[in-house]
Amino acid sequence: MRVSRFACFLLPFLLVACGNEWNDPYPAAERGKNILYTAFTDRPKHLDPVQSYTEDEITFTAQIYEPPLQYHYLKRPYTLVPATAEQVPVPRYYAADGRELPSDAPAAAIAHSVYEIRIKPGILYQPHPAFALDAAGQPRYADLDRERLRGIERLSDFAHSGTRELVADDYIYEIKRLAHPRLHSPIFGMMAERIVGLKELGDELQRAAQELPADGWLDLDRFALDGVTRVDRHTYRIKLRGKYPQFLYWLAMPFFAPVPREADRFYNQPGMAEKNLTLDWYPIGTGPYLLAENNPNSRMVLERNPNFHGESYPCEGEAEDAAAGLLADCGKPLPFIDKAVFSREKESIPYWNKFLQGYFDASGISSDSFDQAVRLNVGGDVALSDEMRGKGIRLLTSVRPSTFYMGFNLLDPVVGGKDGVGPERARKLRQALSIAIDQEEFISIFMNGRGVAAMSPLPPGIFGYLEGEAGINPVVYDWKDGHVQRKPVAAAKKLLAEAGWPNGRDAKSGEPLVLNLDTTGGGMGDKSRLDWLTRQFAKLDIQLVVRSTDFNRFQEKLRKGAVQLYYLGWNADYPDPENFLFLLAGNEGRATKGGENSSNYASPEFDRLYERLKNMESDGPRGAERLELIRQALAILQRDAPWIFGFHPKSYTLGHAWLYNRKPTEIGNNILKYQRIDAAARAAQREAWNRPVLWPFFAGAALLLAVVLPAVLGYRRRERGTARPSA
Repeated sequence: MRVSRFACFLLPFLLVACGNEWNDPYPAAERGKNILYTAFTDRPKHLDPVQSYTEDEITFTAQIYEPPLQYHYLKRPYTLVPATAEQVPVPRYYAADGRELPSDAPAAAIAHSVYEIRIKPGILYQPHPAFALDAAGQPRYADLDRERLRGIERLSDFAHSGTRELVADDYIYEIKRLAHPRLHSPIFGMMAERIVGLKELGDELQRAAQELPADGWLDLDRFALDGVTRVDRHTYRIKLRGKYPQFLYWLAMPFFAPVPREADRFYNQPGMAEKNLTLDWYPIGTGPYLLAENNPNSRMVLERNPNFHGESYPCEGEAEDAAAGLLADCGKPLPFIDKAVFSREKESIPYWNKFLQGYFDASGISSDSFDQAVRLNVGGDVALSDEMRGKGIRLLTSVRPSTFYMGFNLLDPVVGGKDGVGPERARKLRQALSIAIDQEEFISIFMNGRGVAAMSPLPPGIFGYLEGEAGINPVVYDWKDGHVQRKPVAAAKKLLAEAGWPNGRDAKSGEPLVLNLDTTGGGMGDKSRLDWLTRQFAKLDIQLVVRSTDFNRFQEKLRKGAVQLYYLGWNADYPDPENFLFLLAGNEGRATKGGENSSNYASPEFDRLYERLKNMESDGPRGAERLELIRQALAILQRDAPWIFGFHPKSYTLGHAWLYNRKPTEIGNNILKYQRIDAAARAAQREAWNRPVLWPFFAGAALLLAVVLPAVLGYRRRERGTARPSA
């Protein structure tokens, strides 16, 4: 009967609707598996370690490549520990005549520093076709061309793969790649000044590349690098000019991760680049994960490297780590997670909603979802909203190793006193503005409280940053009843009057004080922020004129010293105070020396301290001495106020209750191996949070049945009434 057929047609839809997984975005085969799900917003451009230098890229490269050193996952300030190296190398120092010098030799006497790095034996690369050998033990894929690559579209299309042990030569090969003229490594210029022979190698490779066809392979083993030598199979040495203790931090970056010659040769065969078969697309490493799927417009997948040499979860950290459960997995083998799926989410709302549904294990907090996620109490502290606490979500916060500031151009006659109002009057003017511009208010209004007011160039987590009363900027703040408190505007007005500008007017001529801020669109160039800043200056009756321009013109004005006030920020390359203090060193003056000191600040007193502390180690017997020098240097900067110290941004991350061992880190990036998932708890919560609402479907089905069934029955009656009996 037709009614029976209609019911049969409807039944499958009713059964599907009764399921509770109809909106799950992941394949059914993945349910309940030990997989971390997260998202990324911007596609990575480079996965080749010689070129990669952005946060979007290091999210992936740090899990795949292994430089010799890494950062301890839990300790703060950030501490270097071995990765593939047997230990953190201790440099040896040599005079110009070749004599070895003691470890406490003055930096001026040191002509060269030598770092000897021994790699742990037995470490294997991930499976890869570049290592595949034929029956005779020769590389199986060493003679490819476009014809033999027919039908090969991705790395997994190669039928064979292999592996081999990590050796010192692989690290040496990568350091040579820094000088490769076709790769354009962003750190080549800097390292060419440090690593002996690297600049000369770059010149030699440039000449050699000009003699090759456009797709020709440049075999770097044919070229020597004087400053990097092989000691034995697992040991190599790097020779630097002078003393540069910060070099150890570079040894924790992907730039110094190993790249085997076989991979370079494999990927440089004809036709490979046309199919995106490159190191930039398919990295090869010894780390805990390998890149199993690369679709940067949609989805990136990391899977456990079956050849990973193994590592143990740390057993020590900060005082509060035990209470936070971060030491519960002490000594257990890493990694915990089998697979990580990164889905690209260009819009914040879908990203946020999927996190709330449990389909992403962690999430940042955008401005659109901030009020739903957290609450700011009267004291400015941040707490999770009731909705988030009800879901068992955890809030993780950290201060980024970044500093944002408003700089004064010390070459300017008004704010710098250079051939103008005089250095002391200019200094008091700068101090007055430092007090009047309320950074705490800026952070509250424009950053949802996600920042820490800066006391100096150094952010928290960097050696030399001090908490509490010892760390405040006494020019701008007072310490009262155990809390920091910004000085009142009256104190700023007093300083302004002492500077010769009572009520914002020249004490002699009566002319109003007008200051110019050069900026670009975005950042402080945003109209609402500039309106706020104008009101801050108005507290002192100072008129602010904003001169907005494009980025290139802005940079040109900085280079020429043709600004009065400007706004900039700095992100740490490595967690050392030298990486921030050099921004105010006299020999880094932008207008005079072409350096990074855009304020053109020059203080012989500060420079003497900086020259002493920059080449000192933070740990060991001279750590206390270095700390004291940093305190003295910061006191000078606070007094001279070449910057209005702005803020250090905070990162807020939310994690579900089933995600363990997640500690915020802004320097160490190889964090995936430490995290752990309770997949069963996640599955239960997903089911509870995503139960389908079925009554609208059933109501619709009933309505449809009520409308269709009478029509079907009426049609059948008419059909029977008109039917003629058969003969």
